[in-house]
Formats: sequence, structure tokens, C-alpha cells
Amino acid sequence: MTINKTVPVNFEFFPPKTEAGQAKLIAVANVLAGEQPEFFSVTYGAGGSTRDGTRRTVLQLNNEVGVPAAPHLSCVGDSREDLRTLLNDYRDCGIQRIVALRGDLPSGMGHASGELRYANELVEFIRAETGDHFKLEVAAYPESHPQAPSFEADLKNFIRKAKAGADSAITQYFFNADCYFHFVDRVRKAGVDIPIIPGIMPITNYSKLARFSDACGAEIPRWIRKQLESYGDDSDSIKAFGTEVISQLCERLVEGGAPGLHFYTLNQAEPTVAVLRNLRG
Repeated sequence: MTINKTVPVNFEFFPPKTEAGQAKLIAVANVLAGEQPEFFSVTYGAGGSTRDGTRRTVLQLNNEVGVPAAPHLSCVGDSREDLRTLLNDYRDCGIQRIVALRGDLPSGMGHASGELRYANELVEFIRAETGDHFKLEVAAYPESHPQAPSFEADLKNFIRKAKAGADSAITQYFFNADCYFHFVDRVRKAGVDIPIIPGIMPITNYSKLARFSDACGAEIPRWIRKQLESYGDDSDSIKAFGTEVISQLCERLVEGGAPGLHFYTLNQAEPTVAVLRNLRG
């Protein structure tokens, strides 16, 4: 099971809440830097709740680890002036890539607030304010966004984001390669040709994975659920099985033409390194 070592990879982190967590993340990032990623990305809490933490983490990764870092940026709850200030700050700090999202709604918020309500509007705004300075990534949902009324409606939303000025897209994680290939095929038939990078979630803990997946609409195939359930609290067996399943998924995606792999690391190095070790031989 090997893939070309030149297949691009990138890694996503969330901003730690404590100094100890920050130090641990930098140690993790230094390990993953050895895998020669194109970039690191750093998430942005619901309603911009981690704005300062995201900025701090991005600059620390960029400056101390030496891998280009890309902040997530959402428009929920922010004014144009807030966004303009942050964009100028990132540009002045040498950041060259942004993951542009609508963003998660804070608990209790029934719909998006702020002057910009949708990701395509945010992409248009960034392009109007900064031209081509930033490489813009947007989100894609091969199994459909959990709040979308239908797959077709979600597909149209994605096409709007892409045509607004996105350079490439990163998908929500999934465990069924066919859904990715079907999504890409539909997007291509609609005339959108930007790279669509599959999001990969290593499997290390079944209860956490089930909770994440239920919240974001990612389907865990029944055979995977049943196998993970059968291991109970045997974390070594869960990790070994998870590494094998995710390695096979990645291999099929790359062989099928995926332009790279985006790993949701959950601020851990070893699960992702184990998969890449399998893939690269």
C-alpha cells in the first residue's frame, strides 16, 4: 500500500485554550512538519469565538515551526469592518492563505447574523478587499451540509462559492470514497474545475468519532461502527483498525485522482503519521 510521496498533504489544528496546550501543539506541529505539508490550517470557533486564539496560533506556527499557516475565517457575527481589519492584519503578518467559511452558528443562534451571511459573500468580499493576495480555500460537503435542504441545493451553494473566487476546496471528512468521487463528478459537470481536497479524519476513539460525525453529518458506515463497537475500550485495537481503514480510504482517493489529503489532526501527530507511514511505505 504505497502512494507517491509527492502527493500534497496538509494538517488542521484547533487553537488551544491554555499555554500548556499551546506548547503541546507546537511540539505536534514540529513532528508533522517532518511530513512536508503544504500548509497548516487553524480553525475558528463558532461566531468567531476563538479569533484571538486562531490568530496567535497561526502566527506561532508560521514563525516558529516554519510551515505556512492558514487561518479559518468565518463571516458569522462579524461586520465588514471587523473582517477588513483582520484581513489587513493577516496580510501585514505575511499570511498568504485563508480558509473562508460561513462558520458555525453559536449555540442558540437560529440563523446567520452579521453583514455577510454566506461563504460566497465572504469570498467575494476578500477578493474585493485584497485582490489575489490570499489563496482562498472553501468548504465542500460530499455527503451534503447537515443544514442543507437537499443535496442539489448544497451543490449549488458550493458552486457559488467556487465561482465567487475560491482557489480550491477542502471537504468535510467522510469514510465512503464513492461519495467524494460522485461529488467531484457533479461539480466538474457544472463547469467548476478547482481542486477539491478530501478531508481525512483518523480513527482513534469511537465515542468521540460518533459524536463528531452525528454533529457534522458525516456518515460512519455500519460495518465500521459495528467493528469499532466490538472493540469496547480496547484502544489499541481501535487505533490499529482505524489506521488500516483510513489508509485504505486514502489510497483509493489518491488512486482515483484526489489532488491531495487534508488531515483533521485533533492536535495529535501519531494517528496521522501512522496513516502516512502506511501510505508511503
